Amino acid sequence: MTDAVIAIAGSSGLIGSALVSALRSADRRVVRIVRRAPSNADELYWNPDTGEFDAGALRGVDAVINLCGVNVGQRRWSGAFKQSLRDSRITPTEVLANAVADAGVPVLVNASAVGYYGDTRGRVTDESAPAGDGFLAQLCVDWEDATAPAAAGGARVVLLRTGLVLSPSGGVLGRIKPLFSLGLGARLGNGRQYMPWISLEDQVRATLFAVAHDDLSGPLNVTGPAPVTNAEFTTALGRAVNRPTALMVPGFALRTLLGEFADEGLLGGQRAIPAALERAGFVFHHNTVGEALAYATGPRDA
Repeated sequence: MTDAVIAIAGSSGLIGSALVSALRSADRRVVRIVRRAPSNADELYWNPDTGEFDAGALRGVDAVINLCGVNVGQRRWSGAFKQSLRDSRITPTEVLANAVADAGVPVLVNASAVGYYGDTRGRVTDESAPAGDGFLAQLCVDWEDATAPAAAGGARVVLLRTGLVLSPSGGVLGRIKPLFSLGLGARLGNGRQYMPWISLEDQVRATLFAVAHDDLSGPLNVTGPAPVTNAEFTTALGRAVNRPTALMVPGFALRTLLGEFADEGLLGGQRAIPAALERAGFVFHHNTVGEALAYATGPRDA
């Protein structure tokens, strides 16, 4: 699909911005689906809250990538915020899935997350594992189910169950690297919970790999090949910034500060492996968390 036209919703986020940049650097045409008045011919307006979207504008598009969704760790979970997490994912996905079906777009690549599996503790988890328990797991189930109209309309649908994305600019490292650089890096709770990670570069490459490979459909764990525990991640990040990491934040303190999110987002985890990606022949640029952190924390070219 070297000449494919790819439309992206959620193109201003961490992953979306990197995708747009990678595609344009390769002289590929990108159509950004935006919530404001379009500023050029490569932008399409939509308002997913009201269902306003001209599906006809997707005719001639070869693939739609949907990355919409408010960050689950943006603030303490309240009932209203949890509803916004659902509304920012499920409604836009339903609108896009129906538009993909109506326009006959052959491929929909839709964001999801490894939170689908709940807390898997030390159990190695591939795409065949069932959904877990908790708010995040149910959110992911409903998010993925919202793509059903596209599949019913004949599109190949890929569900990107993404882990922790390690980026040189922003994302979770943008929030925690300053603390680690001050020697304040700490493991969370007992540190035994798994943190499935992936470098932003491999996240972008895997997303485009999913677009290009007709043999891929359904769930796809977009995680590095060697998941690590929180304690191992903490040590690796301390090593990357050359600072000690002897501290620990007790679980009760995280629960007091962050409530429900502490248990589901920080003290639980998934030992998720990218089985489907590797079966399809995807080759990671960053195979270990050390390599990914060196990429994400190292000096940038001027």
